[in-house]
Amino acid sequence: MTTTQHPAATRAAAEVERLRDLHPIGNPLPETVGQGGDPTVHLRRLVAIELQCHTAERAVYGTLLTRFRSDRATELWLTLGRLVQEATPKLREVARALGMTEADQTRWFGERGAYAYNGTMSWVALTGGQAAAALSIHSDLVVYFAGGSAVARRLREAGADVPQEFVAYYDDTGDDALRDLALEVAQEGLDRGDDPEEAAFHARRAEEAIGDIWTTAALTS
Repeated sequence: MTTTQHPAATRAAAEVERLRDLHPIGNPLPETVGQGGDPTVHLRRLVAIELQCHTAERAVYGTLLTRFRSDRATELWLTLGRLVQEATPKLREVARALGMTEADQTRWFGERGAYAYNGTMSWVALTGGQAAAALSIHSDLVVYFAGGSAVARRLREAGADVPQEFVAYYDDTGDDALRDLALEVAQEGLDRGDDPEEAAFHARRAEEAIGDIWTTAALTS
């Protein structure tokens, strides 16, 4: 994180981190999958939820591309869109390795936590400022990759008999350069007068929504 280049965005991100430390967003999934037994039901649930998130993300990044079109913002939205586009077929391979049918992959869950991320990111894409959108993505990149890699690491530690495709997909710490780009784009918005409190608010909501995904995937039914 280059604080000298993105001072206001870094302060906003630090506020989100302060809230994260003060009110931690739980991830019960690593403990759940490491308890022994067959964790497949939880892994399938996570994959199905994330496939739905990919659909929403495509719309989110497309919307942001039409609203905020500076060179660096455009690079961010396009990079994120490409990441999702490339990740989706890999995630479908994970689904097939888990024995999921097409119906399983498009399953509609009754728990609201399965859709919290889609609603949160869609709302910020439609109504938030550039700083709010970019800082939300920064938080997403921080929390999502950390949570996914924690699940993969716990499966390895437990010696769980699960497809390696799943472990390989989620064992990813993300890209520091992309996180820094998100801060740069947030800084652009703040330099134009975006509200840093609004940015931190939406970023915190994004983190909570990702926590809802982990919690929903960890449910036993």
